Amino acid sequence: MISEAELIVDRRRLKRKLTLWRILAVLLAVAAVAALVWEAGGRKRADHLARISIDGLITGDQKTLDLLKEVSEANQVKGVILRIDSPGGTTAGSEAVYEAVRKVSAKKPVVAVMDTVAASGGYITALAADRIVARGNTITGSIGVIFTFPEVSKLLDTVWIKMEELKSGDLKAQPSPYAPVTEKARDVSMQMVMDGYDWFTGLVAERRQLPLPRVKELSDGRVYTGRQAIAVKLIDEIGGEEAAVAWLGSAKNVPAGLPVEDWAPRSSSSTTGLGLTASFLLRALGLEGLEAAAQRAKLDGLLVLWHPAH
Repeated sequence: MISEAELIVDRRRLKRKLTLWRILAVLLAVAAVAALVWEAGGRKRADHLARISIDGLITGDQKTLDLLKEVSEANQVKGVILRIDSPGGTTAGSEAVYEAVRKVSAKKPVVAVMDTVAASGGYITALAADRIVARGNTITGSIGVIFTFPEVSKLLDTVWIKMEELKSGDLKAQPSPYAPVTEKARDVSMQMVMDGYDWFTGLVAERRQLPLPRVKELSDGRVYTGRQAIAVKLIDEIGGEEAAVAWLGSAKNVPAGLPVEDWAPRSSSSTTGLGLTASFLLRALGLEGLEAAAQRAKLDGLLVLWHPAH
């Protein structure tokens, strides 16, 4: 039988364990509250310039749109620097970001600073700014729209598979990956592409104050270096963030000496867990190209996207 002394020792040991877990629970609760306070109140800063990074594929995700709205409403933000490093993305997503940046510009000056690549949808984002600055070797331009789709009918023939379709009209689900594209479907798809192209070139003509015929000459899909882009008036200045800050002071009377602070989308569950772990592992193994390819594979609809493969 267990003696009374042993019972007392067991109770004390259990009490110590419970005390330890209670302390850990309190610490976790304090950390959670601190995180919430930082998330809610961390935006309350002194007057400054906000730096917003537009990286990777542009899809018009809600977090980016919410961030731009928050910056536009922040009284302590006296100017905005958009750091763009993007080959573009979806046409609709680029349109959404463009409109969001224009709303920011209605309240405070915005300068786009192009980094390595700001092409196609990345250039659309830059067009929304009040001034565009790029490095001499920045890749920009690629003014145009693309619509891609697979066509695997020959592969299906090889493996003796025939796809049957019952549809309400001959243009439903066209172009189809299961059969060669018809001329009618090709014409309708091309009309959609050209409508997006007209929208894009219209933006360039409006924002860069260039005659539309001249914009059409520049908009055959080619890319330009920063030096080439300034020669054809697609950008305003060769330089980096220092040039952007200097312009904000000279042209927009933004007080000199304001610090530049990074603004980022608020964290969400989509940036944690397995998705973040998989992304980290791919980058650690030097396979970030696979991650980018997987992201591109998810894109659907009309694209304003530059990549050597396109």
